[in-house]
Amino acid sequence: MTDRRAGAGGWRVATLGCVASTMDEARLRASAGAPDRSVIRALEQTGGRGRLGRAWTSPPGNVYATAILRPTVPTVRASELSLVAAVAVADTVSGCAGPVRLKWPNDVLLGGAKVAGVLLEAMTAGTTLSAILVGIGINVASRPELPDRATARIEGADADTVFGHLLSALAARLDEWERNGLEAIRAAWLERGPALGSQLTVGQGGEQLHGAFAGLEAGGALRLELADGSLRRIASGEILA
Repeated sequence: MTDRRAGAGGWRVATLGCVASTMDEARLRASAGAPDRSVIRALEQTGGRGRLGRAWTSPPGNVYATAILRPTVPTVRASELSLVAAVAVADTVSGCAGPVRLKWPNDVLLGGAKVAGVLLEAMTAGTTLSAILVGIGINVASRPELPDRATARIEGADADTVFGHLLSALAARLDEWERNGLEAIRAAWLERGPALGSQLTVGQGGEQLHGAFAGLEAGGALRLELADGSLRRIASGEILA
């Protein structure tokens, strides 16, 4: 294991070899008092996971990291970090591999295939938010084979370079968010998101909703226009198609 401070952005990075998951390691360190902008990076994971508890293959050569954030914003705004992280990862991948698209809430697509994902977990002390863990995985040396979606990787780069870009991009977007709120980041997400009016199928619990993409609300929730013309606000869910 190596620990170091990583330049601009104030990151404190702990690089581990093979772990179960960086999210688990970050949770332990956050519980022990790790400060804001601590990052746990692993070279390999044996129990990585994505959204909805999906297993995530994590061989050496890709980026696996979890940031511990203790934002100085009202708790009600903590959910905005999903979009902040998504845009930062999109900035990272586009800087290394060219244009990307975003799939709500925070998947990054390269050539239409998933190249990176973000997983957020809130930590509380009683009723008080104590930390947000932001787990990020980026395919560089390899990509997992998934049964329900195409995957991609960043070619012609190495994980250390991509990780360095990630720290810079995440620091920049966090600083922007804490200074100015979500609006500019929301606009950056929309530039890479689906076209207005695109037909989407959204999974929400056991329900599937079909409708047209009608943008994002101020806090990042998805707006879906249903067939009857009504608008549905979706704060959590998954785009299925």
